[in-house]
Amino acid sequence: GTPLSGFALSVQDTDDLIRSWGGWGVVGSISLMVAHSFIPFPAEVLAIANGMVYGAVWGTVITWVGAMLGAFLAFGLTRLFGRPFVKMVISINNWERLDTWSNRQGGVTLLISRLIPVIAFNLINYAAGLTTISCWTFAWATGLGILPLTVLMAVMGARMTEIPWWLWPMLVVVAVASWWAWRRVARRD
Repeated sequence: GTPLSGFALSVQDTDDLIRSWGGWGVVGSISLMVAHSFIPFPAEVLAIANGMVYGAVWGTVITWVGAMLGAFLAFGLTRLFGRPFVKMVISINNWERLDTWSNRQGGVTLLISRLIPVIAFNLINYAAGLTTISCWTFAWATGLGILPLTVLMAVMGARMTEIPWWLWPMLVVVAVASWWAWRRVARRD
C-alpha cells in the first residue's frame, strides 16, 4: 500500500497495522477515525480492517465511535472558529436565510446527506458547523446516518472472503438511489 504518515491505504496493511498495536489497537483505530476528519484518507479501508480484526459487531462499534468523535471535533471547531468568520464575510440577509433554512430543514437534510455515501463525510461535518443546527440534531442525524455504511463496511471486513459477487453491483445501486433521493429533496427547498 501507499504510506500516508506511516499509515498504508490497503485493507491488509491497515489490518496488519491495527494488529501490530496489540491491546492498543482499539485506541489506535479510534484515533485514526478521528484523524480522518482532518487528514483525507479512505475511512472505508479502516472500517473494513476493523471488521477483519474485531469482527462485525465490535468493528462497527469501534469505527462508529471514532467517526462520531471525529465528526463532533470537526463540527465543534467549525462552530467555534468558522461560523464567526463566515458571518463576517457574507451579508446579513444571506446569514439569516442560512439560519432559517438550517433550523427548518437541517436535521432531515443532514440525515439524508449522511445516508449518501458519495457525499464527503468531512465536508458535511464542516458545513453543519457553519449552520445553527443544534448539537443534538447533529448527533442523531450523524449517528443514524453513518450507521448503515459503518455496519456494511465492518461486515464486509468480517466476511471479506464470503461476500458474493452480486453484492458489489447492489451497493452501487443503493448509492445511486440514495444520491437521487437526496437530489429530489434538495430541489424541493
